[in-house]
Amino acid sequence: MTSGQPGTGNARPTPTGADAESRSATTAAAGALTQPARTSDKVPTETAAGQSPARDGGATGAVPNGDPATSRPAKRNAARRGDKRGKAAKQDGAAKQDAAIKQGTADKQGTSDKQGTADKQDAVEDGTATSDSTPKDSDASKSSDASKSSAPAKSSAPAKDGEAVGGAATDGEPAKGAETGDADGKDKADGKTKPVGPERWEAFASAPEPRPSIFSRASRAVGRFLIHEWTLAALGALALAVLMTWPTLRYPRYTLPQDYWDPSLQAWQMAWSGHILLADPARLWQSNTFFPELWSFAFSDTLLGYAPAGMLGSGPEDAVLRYNIMFVLAHALATLGAYALARQLGAGRIGAAVAGVSYTYAPWLLAQAGHLHVLSNGGIPLALAMLARGHGWSLRHGYRPERRHDGWVYAGWLVAAWQLSLGFGIGLPFAYFLAGAVLVAAVLFFARRLRTGQAVPFGRRLFAADVLGGVLFAGVGLLMAFPFFKVTELHPYAERTIGDVSLFSPPASGFVTAPAESRIWGGLHEGARAALPWHPEMTLLPGFVLYALAAGGLFFSVWRLRHRLLLLAGVLVTMAFAMGTRFFDGTFTYVPLFEHLPGWSALRTPGRLMLWTTLLLALLAAGAVTALTDRVRELTAQRIPSWPGPWLRMATLLPLLLVTVEGLNTTPHPVVPTQPAAMRSAEGPLLVLPSNQSLDQHVMLWSTSGFPDVVNGGSGFTPRQLDDVRRVSQSFPDQTSVDYLRTLGVRTVVLLRGQVTGTPWEINIDAPVESLGISRQDVGDAVVYRL
Repeated sequence: MTSGQPGTGNARPTPTGADAESRSATTAAAGALTQPARTSDKVPTETAAGQSPARDGGATGAVPNGDPATSRPAKRNAARRGDKRGKAAKQDGAAKQDAAIKQGTADKQGTSDKQGTADKQDAVEDGTATSDSTPKDSDASKSSDASKSSAPAKSSAPAKDGEAVGGAATDGEPAKGAETGDADGKDKADGKTKPVGPERWEAFASAPEPRPSIFSRASRAVGRFLIHEWTLAALGALALAVLMTWPTLRYPRYTLPQDYWDPSLQAWQMAWSGHILLADPARLWQSNTFFPELWSFAFSDTLLGYAPAGMLGSGPEDAVLRYNIMFVLAHALATLGAYALARQLGAGRIGAAVAGVSYTYAPWLLAQAGHLHVLSNGGIPLALAMLARGHGWSLRHGYRPERRHDGWVYAGWLVAAWQLSLGFGIGLPFAYFLAGAVLVAAVLFFARRLRTGQAVPFGRRLFAADVLGGVLFAGVGLLMAFPFFKVTELHPYAERTIGDVSLFSPPASGFVTAPAESRIWGGLHEGARAALPWHPEMTLLPGFVLYALAAGGLFFSVWRLRHRLLLLAGVLVTMAFAMGTRFFDGTFTYVPLFEHLPGWSALRTPGRLMLWTTLLLALLAAGAVTALTDRVRELTAQRIPSWPGPWLRMATLLPLLLVTVEGLNTTPHPVVPTQPAAMRSAEGPLLVLPSNQSLDQHVMLWSTSGFPDVVNGGSGFTPRQLDDVRRVSQSFPDQTSVDYLRTLGVRTVVLLRGQVTGTPWEINIDAPVESLGISRQDVGDAVVYRL
């Protein structure tokens, strides 16, 4: 007889009895729906009577006489459904096998090696499981191996129409050991089971990390930017500048720091450069003041680098506001620049902060609060830091070629050129320092090459950056110098002399004397200041705390010994130059520079070279503080427990606190004189009386309303023509003065009533003018004469 099912097309003869062969085509057809389990190659042919060997939920259901343990109705039902199932198996066999792999319900029906049970049987139809005894030979094993290669042994297809899953049944009932692969795999009301598979384990797996949105990525980038060292350094420098210069920003439209003379001049300079560069750049050096003089914008340092700020706003109040903002930003930039230089040279964060604060808020600079061109020195250390970074050079680590970057070199030269554009009073020594540094670097480069026979890594890109950057710097310097040379040519009496330098040269006692604006030392040094001929330019104390830290840095520092000695030598040399003619009459220091270096003769205040002394002292102090912080870090790391660690770290902030306290000031902030109403409507060219060096600086500020041409002006020198105007106009209004002013082209004269007390105009201000051919009109607190 055959044991194949109809419609399968795969029937083959099998013996009957207890030694029956493996399943016929009926089992094979059902195997298309379920995955056969692996069987052993050698199994016994007989099982115990009445038992069906089963393992892990599988059952064979064999009986002693070899008849299958199934009911006849079930067989008839299977015969009727066989044809349909055969076709389905033939068409969808592969797909259902894949589904079985994915669903993963395993009939764990194995053979017991000890008992020698028959192979697993999974064919289930209409709720009835059939089983045959296992043959002795290996034909069943071969048949099972053929199906094993296509699916795992522990999987089965989902049951249909109430079929049992995972085991054989007797008389339509599931075997006792039958299991389902999932709790949801049990029979349901509609006769279908929920597909089961790997998702049963996915609940225990970790959820994949979601991909961040563009807003999340942007917020993270902003967060990283805000906590970056340089962001914190910039914000800290700005906050400290606001606090240390307070109350500059309390009434920024109406007050000026220190006094209202030179700050008024410099507020006009920024306003003029911004205005004229937008209106008529060709007239930059022919300003509206000192009419009718030429090149009048070059009569003093110009702060041309602040021209972009001058393009915003108009009028005196905006000019004062602009000046106060730049005053605060200049302090912030100086702190950030010195911090960057110390960090690039190898100092730690706290050491670099000490360098930045001590460089910016040194007590001697408090006397320069009215000179924005002196306080605007942050570009010097910042440019040096960028150039050192671009060349891969550090004071602590030496030359590291792998850290070279030509972009930083370009940035360094650009910042240096901007610093030079602010004025030659501070920029000219910086220019000569850069030239000397380039020369020394070139000599050392070739000397090492001759000594070792090997070229130091440099690179063409870095060389090109230095050449182009140097050309840019030199070009800006020449363009800035040309107008000043023209002024010297037109006004030779404006050139400084050694006698002028002697008047402003400080003695050695100036290095330990603080200005009156120092909150800590101002009152204590009042007697010492009285002994100085011109104390605003001779009180050069950089800070006693800075002196102490720099002295400690000579013995305890992260810098090498030779570098410490070089820094000390720089401090002593710059001090000697800052003394001008007071150091052996300047024979070996200031006088040779004054006589031979182009442009140096325009510098009449040698004490401002103290800026370089302060920077070198700050670097020595940074080396000492960095060594201290490194030692504290080592001590706290070695201690167990490290309970004093936080206190030791806080102690490293003490030097920073001390240099900050020593920089506190009592700088006055006087109210700027209000612009007369007559200045808002007066037509130029005009003359404002009284006229002198101090009052004319106010007139320059008032002229920012429309920038009319005015005869008045204040600068480092007074043109002779302006002297003549002041002398002749003492008798105004009279025929002589009127005729002279008409010759110059003056059309309007504004006489300020509030300033005529004790002057010749106090008597003539109300005199009749009809006989002079001019008109007179009272406008507010001034009298306007139209010639």
